[in-house]
Amino acid sequence: MPIRARTLCNRATAMAQKDDFMSDVSKAPASAPSTGATTGASTGAEIGRRLRLRRKVRRLTLAQVAQASHISTAQLSQIERGRAMLSVDKMVLLCQALDMPLSWLFDPAYHDAPLADRQQYVIRQAAQRHMSFAAAGMEKDMLTPDSMLQLQMMRIVLSPTGTTGDDPYNEPEGAKGGVVLRGALGLEIDGHTEIVHPGDSFAFPATAMIRFWAEGVETEVIWVTTPAFY
Repeated sequence: MPIRARTLCNRATAMAQKDDFMSDVSKAPASAPSTGATTGASTGAEIGRRLRLRRKVRRLTLAQVAQASHISTAQLSQIERGRAMLSVDKMVLLCQALDMPLSWLFDPAYHDAPLADRQQYVIRQAAQRHMSFAAAGMEKDMLTPDSMLQLQMMRIVLSPTGTTGDDPYNEPEGAKGGVVLRGALGLEIDGHTEIVHPGDSFAFPATAMIRFWAEGVETEVIWVTTPAFY
């Protein structure tokens, strides 16, 4: 099965962050300040901005997300503009509808980075979104901004036993490619297997059935996909 973030957004995560969430959002203004780092006073607007970007990445309408979250379209629109917030339980449903973990909205490294670093062309290391797939032995750092919907670049580090699993997967559109920085990557594309070494690159249509794994050593890969997925 393909690796997805779908199982990461659960009630345990939500309740663990409930106190900080309610403290921050209660102070959210109608709009975020134009400069400076994100603070408690701008969290509501920042959360709304991230939710809207995620909805765009997933190519979902306001009505589709609102229905899945059991809220009104008007309410979701207000949330995306930072003018309203939800209870934790409702926010969990909203994250599930957007196929994202709740923790993305409260990532301290992301929120502590200057606003300009999160919105412009150069993404500082502190602003790079991190994802961990411990069961698969895989870590991912997003190297492109959330606002870049057409393309996503990430750094993937696989443990010596890291793998996407035994079952190949694909996507309905787009393309994928990358380059191995260190280690050795096993890559299966439509039933054909290659071992990709440092300096070697690869590319294929996203519709191809693929899976990949580390060949017994820690492996680092720059991976690019179009359109953005996470």
